Amino acid sequence: MARQYPLEKVRNIGIIAHIDAGKTTFTERILFYTGISHKIGETHDGAAIMDWMEQERERGITITSAATTCFWEVGEGKNRINIIDTPGHIDFTAEVQRSLRVLDGAVVVFDGVAGVEPQSETVWRQADKYKVPRMCFINKLDRTGASFEKSLDSIAQKLTPNAVALQLPIGEEENLEGVIDLLKMKAFYFKGDFGQELEEKEIPPELKEKAEKWHHQLLEKIVAEDEELMNQYLGEKEIDLKDLRKCLRKAVIANKLIPVFTGSALKNKGIQLVLDAICHYLPSPLEVAAVQGIDPKTEEIIKRKTDDNEKFSALAFKVATDPYVGTLTFFRVYSGTLKTGSYVYNSVTNYKERIGRILRMHSAEREEVEEVYAGDIVATVGLKKTQTGNTLCDESAPIILENITFPEPVISVKIEPKTREDQEKMGTALNRLSNEDPTFKIKRDLETGETIISGMGELHLDILVNRMKKEFKVEASVGRPQVAYKETIKKEAEAQGKYIRQSGGRGQYGDVKIRIKPKKQGEGFKFNNEIKGGVIPQEFIPAVEKGIKEALDNGIVAGYPMVDTEVTLYDGSYHDVDSSENAFKIAGSMALQAAAKQANPILLEPIMKLEVVVPEEYFGDVIGDLSSKRGKVEETFDRAKMKVISAYVPLAEMFGFATILRSLTKGRGTFTMEFDKFEEVPVNISQEIVEGKKKD
Repeated sequence: MARQYPLEKVRNIGIIAHIDAGKTTFTERILFYTGISHKIGETHDGAAIMDWMEQERERGITITSAATTCFWEVGEGKNRINIIDTPGHIDFTAEVQRSLRVLDGAVVVFDGVAGVEPQSETVWRQADKYKVPRMCFINKLDRTGASFEKSLDSIAQKLTPNAVALQLPIGEEENLEGVIDLLKMKAFYFKGDFGQELEEKEIPPELKEKAEKWHHQLLEKIVAEDEELMNQYLGEKEIDLKDLRKCLRKAVIANKLIPVFTGSALKNKGIQLVLDAICHYLPSPLEVAAVQGIDPKTEEIIKRKTDDNEKFSALAFKVATDPYVGTLTFFRVYSGTLKTGSYVYNSVTNYKERIGRILRMHSAEREEVEEVYAGDIVATVGLKKTQTGNTLCDESAPIILENITFPEPVISVKIEPKTREDQEKMGTALNRLSNEDPTFKIKRDLETGETIISGMGELHLDILVNRMKKEFKVEASVGRPQVAYKETIKKEAEAQGKYIRQSGGRGQYGDVKIRIKPKKQGEGFKFNNEIKGGVIPQEFIPAVEKGIKEALDNGIVAGYPMVDTEVTLYDGSYHDVDSSENAFKIAGSMALQAAAKQANPILLEPIMKLEVVVPEEYFGDVIGDLSSKRGKVEETFDRAKMKVISAYVPLAEMFGFATILRSLTKGRGTFTMEFDKFEEVPVNISQEIVEGKKKD
């Protein structure tokens, strides 16, 4: 079967935004106008197509990135648009990150009243990290307090000076009627029950002068990217619309300009023009840089072009448990083609996987396909040893594509099965869920036998426990949320670990000397082997490293994992008969504990970035409460008759804040919070934590 749609007509895009900016409603409208759905689903009445999980429909938020394919005709022929609708809630940041890693372009949706919000900044930074070309849609312009210009200004101030308006609204709030296209210099009105009829008219006389001014600002930004067009513009010659679009497209793909559109997804205004713009300005897989990876044999950097004739390579970016077909693995094909029934090689786990069925996803619906091509985003069923971030490739030309890095969990809870039957099922359920979600971690406390689960926030863990109950039929009791502290060291130290046991017959002997030093936050663990002349035989070195890692995981100060540490094994001794892997593992663990105690070990706590929106009369009370929580207020400003407080507060102080804020503001205050960084815990509080751990 040949490729149905040429690569230049394919768009792989994501819809990203702060929670409640209207992202899922925006995607629902895209599906309606492209004919994927024949009825408009609303998030608020639990009928959104893209929110197919029960928990999403109950809460009206997106949890998993739903993938879907739709088609849109603009210019010559149909374009295939593969869309991933990502969650806005910061607890599900892994979903956004893994989606951006495999996308070629993104539409960032903003609330026309609030403009840039904290998580808008987070998703924007993530898109910057992966160099994803993007465009903006200022949504909810029909709401009271909405302002296109204020929102545009907040994008320019907080995110990028490269934002450029391609539209102006005709009216705002309840008077929003249509938009002015600043390139074509025409007005568009959205008629019919669902705004499906576009009516093109002349610009209203009262907006003519303003539109001319904005039109010239736009032209100046576009022609600055092309000398020939600049000369035409300066010579006051008419520039062809096709040439302007071509130049703007090039600038968008190079991340030099970011076009801004506007409307109201809920009121069906503006969506078709955004679909046109996706096809006009966002890149096809052919226009993004060739993907880079490492040759696992030589460790050299190699590239794969987006081409059906290249050797096959793909990145698994998501693993999901589907109630009907089992384990679904979503992957993005970067090069080559793949047929059902063939084998692929997982270059990370060194495992050959058989491709049984390939599915093109329409949210929870699925269509089976026989073959997929470079640039496609699809799912397959039943892979055995493939996890998020693994590379699938042709065994004759192995490559390891850059993995996806995820943030560390910041909150933990104890979880206990209610019955013996639940105990057996719980292990399976937790493992399945942690395979799906790289920010969900499970740890079994060896001393107490308890199971501790960790994640990105209370909502994150709440939903995972809820899924365990509904999808895996496991009943469990959950403890109070606890902060997932970390430990680290502040200075260098050296120590010896010597493990000798003599007890009739063969003894145990392991002896190591190590140096430890701190690394920068987020750099993780590094092990160096500087053993020379065989003072410790090579076969025992991995055991030493294993012992060191286990000691790090169990911490020194209060049993929390020790992070960002470099350990060098530089000396030691062994015994011809009594030395064993186990003896060296124990010696490594003893050496690490001894060295860490001398290296000024400290506790680290997660610090959250907080944004609180309150009516002015409660401003002082809320500031006072944040100060009592060791909060540092960064800035305060006004937003549509409300006061906004931006602050950094330790997570340990934030449990129950929702209830406090409700009572302080008579239910009118709202807040959003996301993890920012780890910081040293003050000494007095550190002591309390250590003592509390001892009592536990």
